[in-house]
Amino acid sequence: MIIQQLSVFLENKTGRLSEVASLLGEAGINMSAFSVADTSDFGILRVIVSQPENALKLLKEQNFTVSLTEVVALICPNESGALARALAILKDENVEIEYLYAFSMDSAATIIIRPANTSYCIEVLKKHELELVRASDLYRL
Repeated sequence: MIIQQLSVFLENKTGRLSEVASLLGEAGINMSAFSVADTSDFGILRVIVSQPENALKLLKEQNFTVSLTEVVALICPNESGALARALAILKDENVEIEYLYAFSMDSAATIIIRPANTSYCIEVLKKHELELVRASDLYRL
């Protein structure tokens, strides 16, 4: 349930993101999801990789400031309102979200959530049914 995410501090200069991607690629480490938040001076790359411990070691050896962070991944239908419904459940259960980012493929979206309390977030997600049955599915029963 808990996913390890790399958080990499990047100086805001040309080529730093490319350098990280190249290092990981050359080591056979796949980047499956990422987000970059930036200011005028620096950025933070948040990335889900296939081998988080190896990536952490590799990037530290190359003098990057990097850490592992716990996140949760939530699958939502890739349709209007699905994310709003999931977020409403988390809000109603007082799950504090520090940030999130997402990607979608076909009929599903994956939402990467950084909650203030990872264990409680997982407990809430397990407690609630987040997949909705569409009317068209009910009509086929």
